[in-house]
Amino acid sequence: MARRRGFGAIRKLPSGRWQASYLGPDTIRHKAPSTFETAEDAEAWLTDRRREINNEEWTLPTSKRPITFGEHAERWLTNRNLKPRTRYHYRKMLDSKLLPTFGNVPLKRVTADLIDDWYYRMGDAAPTSRAHAYGLLRTILGDAVQRRLINFNPCHIRGAGNTKRVKRIEPATLPQLEALAMAMPERYRLMVLLAAWCGLRFGEITELRRHDVDLTNGVVKVRRAVVRVDGEFIIGTPKSDAGTRDVNIPPHLLPAVKAHLAITITGGRNGLLFPAAGDPTKHLAPATLYKVFYKAREEAGRPDLRFHDLRHTGAVLAASTGATLAELMARLGHSTAGAALRYQHAAKDRDKVIAEALSKLATATNL
Repeated sequence: MARRRGFGAIRKLPSGRWQASYLGPDTIRHKAPSTFETAEDAEAWLTDRRREINNEEWTLPTSKRPITFGEHAERWLTNRNLKPRTRYHYRKMLDSKLLPTFGNVPLKRVTADLIDDWYYRMGDAAPTSRAHAYGLLRTILGDAVQRRLINFNPCHIRGAGNTKRVKRIEPATLPQLEALAMAMPERYRLMVLLAAWCGLRFGEITELRRHDVDLTNGVVKVRRAVVRVDGEFIIGTPKSDAGTRDVNIPPHLLPAVKAHLAITITGGRNGLLFPAAGDPTKHLAPATLYKVFYKAREEAGRPDLRFHDLRHTGAVLAASTGATLAELMARLGHSTAGAALRYQHAAKDRDKVIAEALSKLATATNL
C-alpha cells in the first residue's frame, strides 16, 4: 500500500517495513538506500531530502552518479601491475594530457567527437607524445568496455596511436664503434661494447654486478634493471618478461670484460660493474655518462649517435649474421616480434650476402 504525499511517496512492504522514494531534480525517481521500521522514519527521510532540494544542497546519490573518466582512469592506473618507470610515465601523461579534458566527463559522454577535437587541438608539434596520449586514452576506455561501463570504445582515429620514427637510425659501423669505445674513459669503455655487441639496455648495464658475469661460459646474466624516477633509482626486473635472459658475450670481447673486472670492480661479487664516479655503491646517473659519451661520439664522427642506438647497432649486427627472428627476440629480450623485425629489416647488407650465396649455389651445381 502506497501513501501519496506532497513530496515523495512511502509504501508498506509485505515484510512490514516501509520504503520511501521521491522524484529528484534530475526527473529520476530515487529510493532510500534501505527500508524503515516505521512510516514516521520514512517520512523523516523524505523531509530531509526535500530540505536539501529547497536549499539547493541536493546532490545525485553516489550509487546513481555516473562514473567519470577521471575516476575510472585512477582506478585503472592503481590496479595495473606496471614497472615504476611506466607508471611514472602514465601518471604524467594522465595529469598533463588526459585529465584536463576528460577528467570530470562521465564515461558515457566521452564521445568520438570530443576525442577528435582533443586530438587535433594537440597539434603535430610533438607527434610521439600525442600518439602515446591517444594510445593511453584508448586503452583506458577499452578497459571500461570490458567492465561494461560503456558499450563501445569511441577512439576511432585511424593510426592515431602509432608513432613514426622522427629520424632513421643509422647503425654505427665497426670502425666507428671501435673509435667510440677508444674515445671513452676506460671505466666506461666496456659499457659501449656491451651495449653494442650484446644489445643491452642502459638500465640493464648499470645494474650489472660482478656475479652476473660468468666468465667460464662467456655469458652475462640479465636479471635486473634500474630506472630513475623522480631522482630516485629503483631496481626491478628488466623491461619485459623476456628481458630476463642469458646473453652470450662475443669471444673477442672477453679480454676486455676480464680486464674491467680485474681492475675497476669493488664490492666483491655484488659490486656494480659501472657505479657512480664518487660512490661505488650507487648507480651511475645517465647525465654522468652523457658528459663523456657526447664527447666520444664527436671524436668517432657520429655526433648523431645516442647511447640507445648502440643497442640498435648490436641488433643489426646480430641480424646480419642470419639470426632468426626468434633468436633475435631471445638475445635482445623482446616479448613481441615487432621490435625484432625492425632490426632484420635494417640489416640491409644481408640481402647482398644472400644473393652472393645463391650465386655460389648456382655455380656449384653448374646452373
